[in-house]
Amino acid sequence: MRLATYNVNSIRARMPRVLEWLEEAQPDVVALQETKVEDDKFPVAEIEAAGYHVAFHGQQKYNGVAFLSKVTAEDFVAGYAPGFSEDCRVVRAVFDGVMFINTYVPNGTVVGGDKWAYKMAWLEQFNGFVSGLASPGDKVLWLGDINIAPTAADVYDHERLLGEVGHHPDEFSRLQNIVDWGWTDVFRLQGDDPGHYTFWDF
Repeated sequence: MRLATYNVNSIRARMPRVLEWLEEAQPDVVALQETKVEDDKFPVAEIEAAGYHVAFHGQQKYNGVAFLSKVTAEDFVAGYAPGFSEDCRVVRAVFDGVMFINTYVPNGTVVGGDKWAYKMAWLEQFNGFVSGLASPGDKVLWLGDINIAPTAADVYDHERLLGEVGHHPDEFSRLQNIVDWGWTDVFRLQGDDPGHYTFWDF
C-alpha cells in the first residue's frame, strides 16, 4: 500500500496540482490537512473522476482534514473529543484492515499565548484519545501535519529555532508522551542522513 500525507493549504486552490500529483504518484491512501473548505463545497466530483473515494471533515477558511483513497473508507469518524472536535482537525478510518488517524495539529502561533495553551491541551487530549482507541500492537497509522519538529535533524537551524513555535521543549515533551504509547517514526526508518528536514518556519 502506497501512503501519503499532504498539507494542501486549500484543496480548491491547489486542485490542479493535487490532480496532477495523484496521476503521477498513484498513492493508495492520502491524508490531507488544511483543506479549508466546508463539507458541502468539497470538490468531490473532481477527486472521484481521478479514481479516488473521498471522506472529509472541513470548515470554511480554516483547518479541515480528509482522506482520498482507492478503496472506500470503513468506519470513518470525524473529530475525537468534546471541545476539540469542532475545529475539524481529526479524522480516522480503516483501509484494508489498518486504522488511519489523520491530524492537523494546532500551530500554536505564539509561545505563551492562548493558541499556544490550546495546542498544549490539544496534544494532551490527543494522547488520551489514542490510548483509549487502540493498543500498541494494533495496525494503526498516524499521519498528518503534526506542527512539531522534535529533533535537531528535523530543522535547518536547531540553535536559532529552539524555543520557537514548532521547535519548543513544551511541544517535545507532549509529543514524546504520545510517541511513548508505541508509535514508530517511519520517515526516520528510511535513513537519518543530514538535510532531510520535516519542518520549515514561515
